[in-house]
Amino acid sequence: MGAVVDSEFNSDALFELEPEAADDLSFGDLARRPLSELVAPDWAEALAPVEAQLREALTFLAGEVAAGHGVLPSPPNLLRAFRQPLAGVRVLVVGQDPYPTPGHAVGLSFAVDGATRPIPRSLANIYKELQADLGVPPRVHGDLSRWAEQGVLLLNRVLSVRAGAAGSHRNKGWEAVTATAIRAVADRASASGTGHPPLVVILWGKDAESVRPLLGSAAVIASAHPSPLSASRGFFGSRPFSRANALLQEQGNGTVDWELPPLP
Repeated sequence: MGAVVDSEFNSDALFELEPEAADDLSFGDLARRPLSELVAPDWAEALAPVEAQLREALTFLAGEVAAGHGVLPSPPNLLRAFRQPLAGVRVLVVGQDPYPTPGHAVGLSFAVDGATRPIPRSLANIYKELQADLGVPPRVHGDLSRWAEQGVLLLNRVLSVRAGAAGSHRNKGWEAVTATAIRAVADRASASGTGHPPLVVILWGKDAESVRPLLGSAAVIASAHPSPLSASRGFFGSRPFSRANALLQEQGNGTVDWELPPLP
């Protein structure tokens, strides 16, 4: 089924709702909704070629739940990375798959719910590097939505995971969906004369670096993963935040304010 992209947002569209406003939705509900109600309109157009794979993945998740397995993130958060318009993406950060700890995954790579304590160690290392790079004080929370609102696409290669089983939803169709999304970001940024914003891609770890063939001529910042297992082997000292801002400025774009607000 092809995507229908309306000129105006649908008032019932999931991408316009806060997650708590859609708490009663199931993965089966998502599988039955038009793509234009699941993601921002320009994302619906970009993901139309892989809509069948997306629906197959959603149906698989419904089956996981029916079999008694926990699935993360929750249905309202599953496609959260596509809530902000494709046209506004300035920085792409590629992750692997969601945190497998219940209550952690929120649909944005590396982010967790603002109430989660303690934050995951990978995110703590990201904050440590951010402080060393730009002097930004680390936050106790892991809500990265402020970055997303500024055009930072926090995208995992695999969008779901079985609770407690890291990597369990690889090769279930998500890779085709996110490859198409990554290629759409790169193609849009490389199109000449369109007035679209520039693009910087941040790749942390070997899994993320595997998407390089999809990126065309996009500016890339690559280093080790911020995981405690690898952060000391090239992530610390890589200065990705200041380098991303410098590249954005070189491309004629404004910088990202990487400082996150404190939670009330």
